[in-house]
Order: sequence, then structure tokens, then C-alpha cells
Amino acid sequence: MKMKHILRIEELFFFLFSIYLFTLLDFQWWLFPLFLLVPDIGMLGYIANKKIGAFIYNLFHHRAISIALYVLGAILKNQIIQFIAIILFAHSSLDRAFDYGLKYTDDFKHTHLSQ
Repeated sequence: MKMKHILRIEELFFFLFSIYLFTLLDFQWWLFPLFLLVPDIGMLGYIANKKIGAFIYNLFHHRAISIALYVLGAILKNQIIQFIAIILFAHSSLDRAFDYGLKYTDDFKHTHLSQ
């Protein structure tokens, strides 16, 4: 099996894990799919230029940020922060399962997965 396929499977498991984390919160199930694509709002940064676009897009798709937010939400016992973190994590995992990665500043299609 190629490494690319192994990594895609891993990302799908991260996505499934995010669904599990979501079930631990007190939100209606339909909110998960409703908000799943919201992190793509980060693409709007590309209206300004490629550098700003890549920065904002990566901000919405970086898993360390989603994990830090989840921990913050857990510490503060704030399920809204945890919900936002789970959506960010789930979205970035699903993106990576489909080969969409963090962006370089030279081109939207140049990602950390396209190396």
C-alpha cells in the first residue's frame, strides 16, 4: 500500500474521531454537517493576495490551533469553543483525506501535501 493511501486512511480516522468528540457535546447532530465547511471561509483571504490568503487559510486549517482551542474549551468548560475546535479539526482532517493541504504563498494549489 502506498504511503499516500495510508495517510488518507489516517486522516479519515481523525475525521471519525472528531465525530466521536462531537457526540460528547450537548449539541444537535445536524450542527456538525451544517458547520463542517465553514472553515473554508479562510479562502476569502485570497481576495487580498496570495500571501494573506495562504496565511488566513492555514490559520483555519492548522490542527495545532484546533487542538489548542479544544483544550482551552475543556479547561474553561466551554462547549462552544470545543465545538469550534472540533469543526476545525474535522474539516482539516477531511480536507487532507482528499489531498487538500496547508497552502504555500506562491499558489493556492501548492500545498504541503503536493511535495
